[in-house]
Amino acid sequence: MSETHAITVEKVLPYPAERIWRTLTTSGEIAKWLMPNDFTAEVGRRFTFRTAPMGDWDGVVHCEVLDCDPPRLLRYSWTGGSDSNPAYGSKLHSMVTWTLTPVEGGTHLRFVHDGFVFPGNRFAFDAMGPGWGRAHDSIARVTAERVA
Repeated sequence: MSETHAITVEKVLPYPAERIWRTLTTSGEIAKWLMPNDFTAEVGRRFTFRTAPMGDWDGVVHCEVLDCDPPRLLRYSWTGGSDSNPAYGSKLHSMVTWTLTPVEGGTHLRFVHDGFVFPGNRFAFDAMGPGWGRAHDSIARVTAERVA
Protein backbone atom coordinates (compact mmCIF):
# COMPACT_ATOMS: atom_id res chain seq x y z
CA MET A 1 0.00 0.00 0.00
CA SER A 2 1.38 3.42 -0.93
CA GLU A 3 1.02 6.67 0.98
CA THR A 4 1.52 10.24 -0.28
CA HIS A 5 3.55 12.68 1.82
CA ALA A 6 4.47 16.37 1.71
CA ILE A 7 7.33 18.50 2.96
CA THR A 8 6.08 21.72 4.54
CA VAL A 9 8.31 24.59 5.65
CA GLU A 10 7.06 27.89 7.05
CA LYS A 11 9.01 30.98 8.03
CA VAL A 12 8.33 34.66 8.62
CA LEU A 13 10.80 36.87 6.76
CA PRO A 14 11.20 40.57 7.64
CA TYR A 15 10.60 41.76 4.06
CA PRO A 16 7.59 42.77 1.99
CA ALA A 17 6.04 40.01 -0.13
CA GLU A 18 7.10 41.78 -3.35
CA ARG A 19 10.78 41.52 -2.44
CA ILE A 20 10.53 37.84 -1.51
CA TRP A 21 8.52 37.22 -4.69
CA ARG A 22 11.45 38.55 -6.77
CA THR A 23 13.79 36.15 -4.96
CA LEU A 24 11.42 33.26 -5.73
CA THR A 25 10.77 34.17 -9.38
CA THR A 26 13.93 35.72 -10.84
CA SER A 27 16.08 33.07 -12.52
CA GLY A 28 19.40 34.53 -11.34
CA GLU A 29 18.13 34.87 -7.77
CA ILE A 30 16.76 31.29 -7.77
CA ALA A 31 20.19 30.05 -8.86
CA LYS A 32 21.67 31.65 -5.71
CA TRP A 33 19.40 29.78 -3.31
CA LEU A 34 18.46 26.61 -5.17
CA MET A 35 19.83 25.54 -8.59
CA PRO A 36 20.65 26.85 -12.06
CA ASN A 37 17.40 27.18 -14.00
CA ASP A 38 15.55 28.77 -16.89
CA PHE A 39 12.51 29.85 -14.87
CA THR A 40 9.96 32.43 -16.02
CA ALA A 41 6.91 33.22 -13.86
CA GLU A 42 4.10 32.60 -16.33
CA VAL A 43 1.43 29.91 -16.24
CA GLY A 44 2.15 27.11 -18.70
CA ARG A 45 5.87 27.88 -18.89
CA ARG A 46 8.03 24.75 -18.82
CA PHE A 47 11.44 25.11 -17.18
CA THR A 48 14.20 23.03 -15.64
CA PHE A 49 16.41 22.99 -12.60
CA ARG A 50 19.84 21.41 -12.98
CA THR A 51 21.93 19.72 -10.32
CA ALA A 52 24.58 17.01 -10.09
CA PRO A 53 23.53 13.70 -11.66
CA MET A 54 22.87 10.85 -9.24
CA GLY A 55 23.15 7.26 -10.45
CA ASP A 56 21.43 7.08 -13.84
CA TRP A 57 19.44 10.29 -13.21
CA ASP A 58 20.81 13.16 -15.31
CA GLY A 59 20.27 15.78 -12.58
CA VAL A 60 17.53 17.62 -14.47
CA VAL A 61 14.23 18.46 -12.74
CA HIS A 62 11.46 19.13 -15.26
CA CYS A 63 8.83 21.63 -14.15
CA GLU A 64 5.84 23.60 -15.39
CA VAL A 65 4.30 26.72 -13.84
CA LEU A 66 0.73 25.77 -12.86
CA ASP A 67 -0.38 28.89 -10.98
CA CYS A 68 1.14 32.35 -10.64
CA ASP A 69 -0.55 35.15 -8.66
CA PRO A 70 2.12 37.74 -7.81
CA PRO A 71 3.10 38.29 -5.05
CA ARG A 72 0.90 35.75 -3.28
CA LEU A 73 1.04 32.32 -4.89
CA LEU A 74 3.39 30.32 -7.09
CA ARG A 75 2.80 26.65 -7.92
CA TYR A 76 4.75 24.39 -10.27
CA SER A 77 5.11 20.73 -11.06
CA TRP A 78 8.39 19.00 -10.16
CA THR A 79 9.45 15.81 -11.95
CA GLY A 80 12.85 14.25 -11.52
CA GLY A 81 14.70 11.07 -10.79
CA SER A 82 14.62 7.77 -12.61
CA ASP A 83 12.52 4.64 -12.38
CA SER A 84 15.61 2.54 -13.18
CA ASN A 85 17.61 3.94 -10.27
CA PRO A 86 16.61 1.68 -7.33
CA ALA A 87 19.33 3.01 -5.01
CA TYR A 88 17.63 6.43 -5.03
CA GLY A 89 13.98 5.46 -5.35
CA SER A 90 11.50 5.86 -8.15
CA LYS A 91 10.81 8.89 -10.31
CA LEU A 92 9.22 11.77 -8.41
CA HIS A 93 6.07 13.39 -9.84
CA SER A 94 5.22 16.17 -7.41
CA MET A 95 4.12 19.76 -6.94
CA VAL A 96 5.73 22.76 -5.24
CA THR A 97 3.55 25.56 -3.82
CA TRP A 98 4.82 28.85 -2.41
CA THR A 99 2.33 31.05 -0.52
CA LEU A 100 3.25 34.55 0.67
CA THR A 101 1.05 36.26 3.25
CA PRO A 102 1.77 39.73 4.66
CA VAL A 103 2.02 39.74 8.45
CA GLU A 104 3.10 42.34 10.96
CA GLY A 105 6.84 42.82 10.51
CA GLY A 106 7.17 41.04 7.20
CA THR A 107 5.81 38.11 5.19
CA HIS A 108 4.82 34.60 6.18
CA LEU A 109 6.38 32.28 3.57
CA ARG A 110 4.76 28.85 3.35
CA PHE A 111 6.26 26.13 1.18
CA VAL A 112 4.70 22.75 0.40
CA HIS A 113 6.36 20.08 -1.77
CA ASP A 114 3.62 17.49 -2.17
CA GLY A 115 3.38 14.15 -3.94
CA PHE A 116 6.06 11.93 -2.42
CA VAL A 117 4.66 8.41 -2.76
CA PHE A 118 6.04 5.93 -0.24
CA PRO A 119 7.79 3.63 -0.35
CA GLY A 120 9.21 4.57 -3.80
CA ASN A 121 9.94 8.26 -3.07
CA ARG A 122 11.11 7.79 0.53
CA PHE A 123 14.78 8.45 -0.38
CA ALA A 124 13.90 11.75 -2.12
CA PHE A 125 11.63 12.80 0.77
CA ASP A 126 14.31 12.11 3.38
CA ALA A 127 16.99 13.89 1.35
CA MET A 128 14.91 16.90 0.33
CA GLY A 129 13.21 17.63 3.67
CA PRO A 130 16.26 19.16 5.39
CA GLY A 131 17.34 20.73 2.10
CA TRP A 132 14.14 22.74 1.77
CA GLY A 133 14.60 24.04 5.32
CA ARG A 134 18.08 25.26 4.38
CA ALA A 135 16.65 26.75 1.17
CA HIS A 136 14.38 28.99 3.26
CA ASP A 137 17.43 30.28 5.13
CA SER A 138 19.10 30.93 1.77
CA ILE A 139 15.99 32.73 0.47
CA ALA A 140 16.18 35.02 3.51
CA ARG A 141 19.89 35.66 2.82
CA VAL A 142 19.40 36.36 -0.90
CA THR A 143 16.44 38.65 -0.17
CA ALA A 144 18.48 40.53 2.44
CA GLU A 145 21.33 41.00 -0.06
CA ARG A 146 18.84 42.34 -2.61
CA VAL A 147 17.38 44.77 -0.05
CA ALA A 148 20.77 46.07 1.10
